[in-house]
Amino acid sequence: MAKIPITLTINGERHEALVEPDRTLLDVLRTDLGLTGTKTNCLDAECGVCTVLVDGLAVNACLYLAVVAQGRAITTIEGLAGAGEGLAPGTLHPLQRAFVDHGAVQCGYCIPGMILSAKAYLDDHPRPSEAQVREALAGNLCRCTGYQKIVDAVLAAAGRMAAGAVAS
Repeated sequence: MAKIPITLTINGERHEALVEPDRTLLDVLRTDLGLTGTKTNCLDAECGVCTVLVDGLAVNACLYLAVVAQGRAITTIEGLAGAGEGLAPGTLHPLQRAFVDHGAVQCGYCIPGMILSAKAYLDDHPRPSEAQVREALAGNLCRCTGYQKIVDAVLAAAGRMAAGAVAS
């Protein structure tokens, strides 16, 4: 299969890649670019561990073709700390800080997808209820059953973000 040259903007940086048309964004992120914060699990969009943001929308990178991502802004968990919102480089995003503060990290495998799904949701719904957070994260599975701490962390981050306290 012939490879296609693409340019991806990931975490604000341009990356060139030569990919087969059927390669997923997940594979390119992890294998070609070394961005291993985006996890691999079901490869069928059932678990949410591969969630990244594409133009601010949460997508399952395991089914999203890399060629479709060309020209779009991609955010992975590596790009969230210090990203925009007035944060100093290396400063944890309020969601990341809240996950640590509330003990929501657990084993950590599902956390990048949880945090990015929550970010996409909070960007459009800054003051959610507990039920709304649970519904927003319904596509993300946690094997450690840490859902209550995860929901608590998202609600705490929402409060910080709505109050304008983005730096921690």
